[in-house]
Amino acid sequence: MRKTNKNIEVEIRGPLTKGDYFRLEKFLKKNGRFVQKKDRVLIDYSSESLESRENDIRLRVTNKIPEIVIKTGKLGGSDERQELSVLTKKDTFDNLVKIFAALGLKRGILCVRKGNIYKYKDIEFSVVEVPGHSFYFEVEKLIRSDEDKEAAKLDLLKMCKQLKLKIFSDKTLFLYLRKLNSEANETFDFKNYKDNYFKQRFNL
Repeated sequence: MRKTNKNIEVEIRGPLTKGDYFRLEKFLKKNGRFVQKKDRVLIDYSSESLESRENDIRLRVTNKIPEIVIKTGKLGGSDERQELSVLTKKDTFDNLVKIFAALGLKRGILCVRKGNIYKYKDIEFSVVEVPGHSFYFEVEKLIRSDEDKEAAKLDLLKMCKQLKLKIFSDKTLFLYLRKLNSEANETFDFKNYKDNYFKQRFNL
């Protein structure tokens, strides 16, 4: 999905009710282009508070392909962040967890997400389910330079308005993320890790 040199993500997020989720899926299936399913497990090792966060440090697996990811820039309901990532081979996620622990990154937030990715016009839509908990969406454009940020953001806001999608403010996003951390996500601590844990639990 990132085959160009664009790597600045302009992204807007918002909550979905279960009804909204199926309505948006139906619209995108009919009017957009299906890209792929997204079956993801990730560990967020970021230590900064949500309000002050400038770097997201993550290990994640999407559709069984592990990846090291760092997102730089301020987190918010709508944001513009640079994503730096390296894909690794299948069946290496447990080894990456051990490498991060050796580097001192031993605690994080473990998250499971499922959803679908669509392309509608020139905008990428991710329609996401937090299993057993809630739904949300992300709309995203990839741009080449900071000069393109405002135009991209206006396009995303216009699209959300047209589709009658509610968007997160910084405050409501942080409340939602904290709710996920207390109700759906897990705390990962390497001191409790056993060999091949992720392979055995998630078949990664």
